[in-house]
This record gives sequence, C-alpha cells and structure tokens, in this order.
Amino acid sequence: MSKLPAEHRFFDLSDYGRPIARQIATALKNTNVTPIHVTLLFVVAGLIAIVCIIENQYEAALFFLIVKSILDAADGELARVKNTPSYTGRYLDSVADIILNFFFLLSIWFVTNGSLSLMFFAFLGLQLQGTLYNYYYVILRNKVNGDRTSRVFEHAAPTAMPGEQQRHVDNLFGAYYVLYGGFDKIIFWLDKKAPASEHMPKLLMTAVSSFGLGFQLLLIGVMLCLNLADYIIPFFIFYTIFIFIFIAIRRIVNS
Repeated sequence: MSKLPAEHRFFDLSDYGRPIARQIATALKNTNVTPIHVTLLFVVAGLIAIVCIIENQYEAALFFLIVKSILDAADGELARVKNTPSYTGRYLDSVADIILNFFFLLSIWFVTNGSLSLMFFAFLGLQLQGTLYNYYYVILRNKVNGDRTSRVFEHAAPTAMPGEQQRHVDNLFGAYYVLYGGFDKIIFWLDKKAPASEHMPKLLMTAVSSFGLGFQLLLIGVMLCLNLADYIIPFFIFYTIFIFIFIAIRRIVNS
C-alpha cells in the first residue's frame, strides 16, 4: 500500500527501499512480528553502520545504511498490510531516526578529525532539511486523503489508536516534541502558508525528496565509499541553502 493515491504519487528519491520493504511486509503479514519489532531492527542496522564508520569499513557502512532505510520503510508498510497503524510506532520511528542521525554525523566527525561545531551545524541542517520534506509530504497526504498517521501540526499527544496504550503515545510524543519541536517551528515559521497551498507539484516534491532521510543516508554512504568523508559535514551545511530555494518555488507555484 502507498501513502498516496496513485494519481498523486511522485518519484521519491529517498524511497528507493520501498519495493523491498513491501516484500518484507508481505512476508511478515501473517506472523507475530510487529511494526515495532521492525523499527527496533532498523535501530540495530543503524548502530552497526555507526560501528562500521568508526572502523573505516565504509562499504559495510553503506550496506547497513541502505538496510536501515529499507527497514525504516518496512515498519510502516507492515503496519498498513496488517491494518495496525499506531502513533506509538510513528513517534518511536521518528525518535530513533533523530538519535541515529546525530550519531551518524558524530561518527563521521570522529573519523575525519573535523570541527565538532561544524558537525553540530550539519546535524541541524540535516534535520531542518528532513523536516521540510516531511512538512510538505504530510500536507500533500492530508490534502489527497493519503496516510494520516502523521499530522501537519504536532502540538499535543493524539488519542491512542485501537491496540495501543495512551501512556505509550503520551511518552513517545513527549520525546518527539522535545527532539523535533524546534525544527518543526522553524520550518513552519519559514513557510506558514504551505498548509493552505492549492497543490504540491510532483516535480517540486521529487526535488524536496532529496531532503528525505533515505537519500541523505545513501549520500553519506556513497561519499564514504568514494573517500569523500571530509566533505560530508560541509555538504550538509551547504545543502541547507536549498531549503530557502524550495520554499521560494513553492510560494511561486501557489501565488
């Protein structure tokens, strides 16, 4: 199942793992494996990738970054095929992502002996990029009756869905809000009128999908394998400029 109706789907650069993720979800549909189990597996894959980076095993790091991205898509796919969407899974996924992202960049800083301050700015840039992509993607999904597990505005913990406990939702939402709240507010401040936009062109969504976590991790892995580790942190700082370019294009298209 897709997060979007067929007529509104766009070529998502960050979603290259979706076909395999669907196969995994189909294989696990009638088992006791839950989407939460798959989320925990992608955490393990991410941790292995971090160890590989520290040990300068860059080809292995690329492999596990791709595995992490595939499993990151598979947990949501499994929730859809089992018809068990949950806010617990949604927030656990996001909390795990941001923590892993920090340690991905920290491990790159470690092997390059670069500036810790620049690493921090790269992390901020990486997260702001991903937040803009998610902001536009959730707006699009809500407008065209796509998947609604994610909300455009995350101001308060939602009511738990059937099969999950409210306290789990509350606790994970609290963690999500602490980790993501600032990024969400910055992107909303930069483009407050986006939720009222008439449409999100497919070409624009494809361009913004270069901010998607799957594509970001693929870039990191490829740059490592090409012996460009020293350029990863500067690249993500520089690429943050495109946030303003994409917002400007969105405004022009909907003016």
